[in-house]
Amino acid sequence: MRVVFDSNVLVAAFATHGVCHELFEYCLKSTTILCSDYISEEVRRILIQKIKIPAKKASEIIHYLKNQTQWIFPENIEVENLRDPNDQMVIATALSGGADYLITGDKDLLVLKIVKELVILSPRDFWMTL
Repeated sequence: MRVVFDSNVLVAAFATHGVCHELFEYCLKSTTILCSDYISEEVRRILIQKIKIPAKKASEIIHYLKNQTQWIFPENIEVENLRDPNDQMVIATALSGGADYLITGDKDLLVLKIVKELVILSPRDFWMTL
């Protein structure tokens, strides 16, 4: 199984010890997690600006992500009906990497449910499928 975690889920996985953290830890052991420069830069920005984690610590988290995930260089894949054009690169990462699931808390992505063969689920719904 191949999964992509959206930046909001990754931030929650590193900032708290809730469902997102547990899900990320589980997937590290049992699935292939895909990530990209776009997602990692979004994670870094949110960790520093919104969560107020020091830049050095945020860089360590990104380094950890690069070592624990398969890095994808997304193709230019157009997805119709996106409410937020910024989500284009997240979906492109998942589709380019052949992901089975995109795990997100973003309502603009969750409303899509499926794009091609990619299933888009919330962290809690993904837990239920496991």
